[in-house]
Amino acid sequence: MRAESPSGRPSVRLRSRTLPLAAALTALTMVVSGCGGQGGDSADGVVELRFSWWGSDERHAMTQEVIELFEEQNPGIKIVGEYTDWASYWDKLATTTAAGDAPDIITQEERYLREYAERGALLDLSQLDGLDLSKIDPLVAESGDLDGATYGVATGVNAYAILADPQAFADAGVDMPDDDTWTWDDYVKIAAEISEKSNGEIVGTQAMGYNETGFAIFARQHGESLYTEDGKLGFSKKTLEKWFQYTVDLLESGAQPGASESVEIEAGGPDQSVLATNKGAMAHFWTNQLGAISASSGREIELLRYPGETEHERTGMYFKPAMYYSISAGTEHPEEAAKFVDFLLNSEEAAAVLLADRGLPANVEVRDSIVDSLPEADKRSAEFLAEIEGTIVDGNPPPPIGAGQVVDIIKRINDDLMFGEITPAEAADRFVKEVEDATGAA
Repeated sequence: MRAESPSGRPSVRLRSRTLPLAAALTALTMVVSGCGGQGGDSADGVVELRFSWWGSDERHAMTQEVIELFEEQNPGIKIVGEYTDWASYWDKLATTTAAGDAPDIITQEERYLREYAERGALLDLSQLDGLDLSKIDPLVAESGDLDGATYGVATGVNAYAILADPQAFADAGVDMPDDDTWTWDDYVKIAAEISEKSNGEIVGTQAMGYNETGFAIFARQHGESLYTEDGKLGFSKKTLEKWFQYTVDLLESGAQPGASESVEIEAGGPDQSVLATNKGAMAHFWTNQLGAISASSGREIELLRYPGETEHERTGMYFKPAMYYSISAGTEHPEEAAKFVDFLLNSEEAAAVLLADRGLPANVEVRDSIVDSLPEADKRSAEFLAEIEGTIVDGNPPPPIGAGQVVDIIKRINDDLMFGEITPAEAADRFVKEVEDATGAA
C-alpha cells in the first residue's frame, strides 16, 4: 500500500525545499527545450524512458511486473524504474529537476503538482497524442488541471470517511448510526454515549483534528472550500471555529481520548489507532486504509459516510486522486512517454496487477474490470465509493504551493487546542494566518 505518513497522507516539510526547488524549476524553464538529461536512445535504437515513484517493496514489485508487460507489447521502448521511500522521493525529484535531469514519467502528489506545473516542469497531457483521458472518472478528471492545461492525471481514487467497528458499538450497547442522515451533533452524542456506556473501556472516537481533509469536507458541506481554484483560502473563520469547537465538545464529553493519549495515538499511526487496538468505535481514515486497519483489529471494520452530508446545503465528501502521473517538460520522447502513461491508465492487464495499490483505478471501465479480483477490504471500499458517487458534487482544485506545510500546521494547532492552551476562535485565527504565510493564499 501507499508508503506515506501514519495518518494516511503524506507528512511533508515543504519549507526546507521550497526555495531551492523554486530556483531549480525557474532554471528548468530555460532548459526544457534543449537537451535535457531524460531517457534517450540505446545503441540498438530502443527508446529508454525513466519512470519515478515512491512506495513499499510490494509496490515496486507490482510496478516492475507492469513495466515488463508494457515492454513485451512495445519492444522499441524500455522503462527504467526509479523508486524510493516517501521521505526521500521529493528531495531526489527536486535535485534531478534542478539538474535538468527529471524522470520522463513522474509520479506526483496533489500538494506538489501546482509547484512543478506553474514553473514549467511538466507537459500539458491534454496535448499529447496517444494518451486517452476520456474514460477517467469525471469526479477526478480535472483535478490535475491548472489554467486550462492538464499537468497530472489521477492514478486512482480514495475517499476520506468514518471507519467504524460494529463489534465495539455492540459491546457498548449503542446502535450503529444511520450514515445517510446523521449530523455532526449526532456524531458527538453517539461517540460520548459509547464512552459512557462502556465505562470508558471503549472510546467513542479518535481525535479528528489532525488531518485538514476532515475540515475540507466540513467546509464543503457549508458551501465553502479549503482552497479555491486560484490557490486562495476558500472558507470563513466562523466555519473553521465551528469545526474546532466540535473537537472541544468531543474532549469535554469524554467521547475521544484526552490530549496526551491522543498525541500518542496519532504518533503511532493506523496500527495504534483506537480501531486497530480494539479500544474505540470510530476513526477518520482514507478508504484505502480499510484493509490494513481491519487486519490489525482482527474485525470487519465498516465504512460510513461523513456526518453532516445531508445537514447543510450540499454534501462535502469527494474523491481524492491517490496520486498523479505527469510527464516531464524536458523529456526527449513525449510520444513514447504518453504511450506508457496510457498503458498505466487504460490497460486492464496493468490494472489486474496493480489492483488498488494506487487507489481504485481512475479509468471507470478498468475499475469495473478488477472489482471481483480485489481483496475483500478493497472490494468493500470499491462498493462504498460506488454508493457515495452519486452524492458527490465536485472535486477539489490542486492545493497552492506550500500546502505540504499545512500537515504540520494543523497538528500543532490541534495539540494546543486539545491541551486547552487556545480556544476554537484562536485556533481558527492561527490556522488562517499560518496557512496564508505558508502558501501565500491570503
